[in-house]
Amino acid sequence: MTDVSIRPYRPHDHRAGRRLWVELAEQHRELYDDPGFGGADPGAAFDEYLTRLDLSGLWVAEDPADGVIGLVGLLMKGRTGVVEPVVVTAGRRGRGVGRALLDHVAEQARRRGLTRLTISPESRNLEALRCLHGAGYDVLSALELTLDLGRQAQRWRDGMALHDLQFRS
Repeated sequence: MTDVSIRPYRPHDHRAGRRLWVELAEQHRELYDDPGFGGADPGAAFDEYLTRLDLSGLWVAEDPADGVIGLVGLLMKGRTGVVEPVVVTAGRRGRGVGRALLDHVAEQARRRGLTRLTISPESRNLEALRCLHGAGYDVLSALELTLDLGRQAQRWRDGMALHDLQFRS
């Protein structure tokens, strides 16, 4: 991760932030074979995100040559922080940018006196799960289960066992 710096989000980062948000939506569309994920204009969700009252901080990973290549946000839920989103542009994933963003948001949470950080990655995003686990997110604190009413014919083969129960992702 040479020459990449983490800094606070600035208003002139808006276009890059929207682009990253759209990339995240497109990745979820592919993971779940859901062309409607994020709606017709997934970038509009970034604009809505910026108006959240619980948004405590937003930081970008910036490369001198390529500009903004990553984004991480911190939402406040009492003394708990929620990391949302964390996204790195596709061409720069796997090079430590996501880890640097996660380390930075963790330090910011410590400075704010938070007692814990949570993040809710998509269960099929193995790349993200590995990155998060490597960054110390190794306490399983909640599960969200889904009854797939619209796409039951499309079964995802991989899954996980938890407490001797088998789940698909």
